[in-house]
Amino acid sequence: MSIATTSRFSFKLFRNVRERAIESVLFLAALSSVATTVAIVGILLYESVRFFRQVSLWEFLTDTQWTPLFDDKHFGIWPLVAGTLTTTAVALFVAVPLGTIIAIYLSEFAPPLVREVVKPALELLAGIPTVVYGYFALLFVTPLLQVFLPDLPGFNMLSAGLVIGVMIIPYVSSLSEDAMRAVPTHLREGSYATGATRLQTALRVVLPAAISGISAAYILGISRAVGETMVVAIAAGGQPNLTFNPMEPAATMTAYIVSVSLGDLPHGSLEYETIFAVGLTLMLITLVFNIVGHFLSKRYREIY
Repeated sequence: MSIATTSRFSFKLFRNVRERAIESVLFLAALSSVATTVAIVGILLYESVRFFRQVSLWEFLTDTQWTPLFDDKHFGIWPLVAGTLTTTAVALFVAVPLGTIIAIYLSEFAPPLVREVVKPALELLAGIPTVVYGYFALLFVTPLLQVFLPDLPGFNMLSAGLVIGVMIIPYVSSLSEDAMRAVPTHLREGSYATGATRLQTALRVVLPAAISGISAAYILGISRAVGETMVVAIAAGGQPNLTFNPMEPAATMTAYIVSVSLGDLPHGSLEYETIFAVGLTLMLITLVFNIVGHFLSKRYREIY
């Protein structure tokens, strides 16, 4: 065997070993994320089963009071679900229209220099600690709202939801803008050729074509709002209250988990195990939103 042949064989062997090593590293990275998810779900299920051995699932789903830390114990999850959904609805009322408008402007109207400045500035909002947002809602937004709504209590879901909406605007606007910029240029040119204006092109051509990515941005915003903890723990109040009125105080599922996880309750007690039942419910709600978003994006992708 010649030296040249030996060199080529050694090079191919080294390349194959290197590719196999890279493939193995990537596989382990993917496996670790899956294993972490499975471990989290397993812990939630295991601890929740221990909880439901003492509290019936029927009581958990039908009772309208949540007072596991009181002498008169009730384990109805609906007050926490109502608080979570109300703050999420208020947040989406702010984030979805503003985020979409910002995305349309950055994608279709903003000059390149403005886009390079505004988009990173928006994404900086996502880097602010949520505890800062919480005290901003409590000490600034709530007093400001009380000027127009004198009967608004100091702790309420309205200010918490508004601030959460501001907080998730970067997620909605950035992902929506990326989806809109991915729309092929020939679609815009074809629209302009028929006499459409830039606004008509943006609303009737680009927006429908990018609806799959935009809906994914909305679902991410919903998941982020549902899972927000510190803002609602600080500004919304910690008392479970079965109401969908955003001008009243209430507790969310994440706020309750934080309050119980502070270490005041012994591990293994029924009161402590409630956080796993609440966490499992929160995970299922988020899963439902993601499944709905997946089917919506798939349907719109097929249409457009």
